[in-house]
Amino acid sequence: MRRPLSRPQGPGAAVLWDLLTFEKLMTNTVVHLVYWAGLGIVAIVGMGVVGATIGVAIREGSLVGILLAIPVLVGGLLGIAAVVLLWRSFMEFYVAIFKISEDLNFLRKEAEAERARMERPRA
Repeated sequence: MRRPLSRPQGPGAAVLWDLLTFEKLMTNTVVHLVYWAGLGIVAIVGMGVVGATIGVAIREGSLVGILLAIPVLVGGLLGIAAVVLLWRSFMEFYVAIFKISEDLNFLRKEAEAERARMERPRA
């Protein structure tokens, strides 16, 4: 296994170094932004489903149009709920993958520290 590059000193340099070498991941912040953006898109689509259903029922103007619009509305809302659950599960999957990466990084550092303690000459 190769030896990691030496870390620069200073507060600003350390943060930049962590980001450039992927020692510290920005993924949690990015995943939260993507999650909320996706929920916003799902909400817009949901409003479109509701609006289209109400528009068709109003345009039809009869009891049959309203009775046909109700199942479409319910089905659309159930579909939106399913999409929200799927979107949440995808985002949780990505967070779990990156948490595993952070845990592996911690274990690697612990193993290197243990190896350094073992190689240290005893007096």
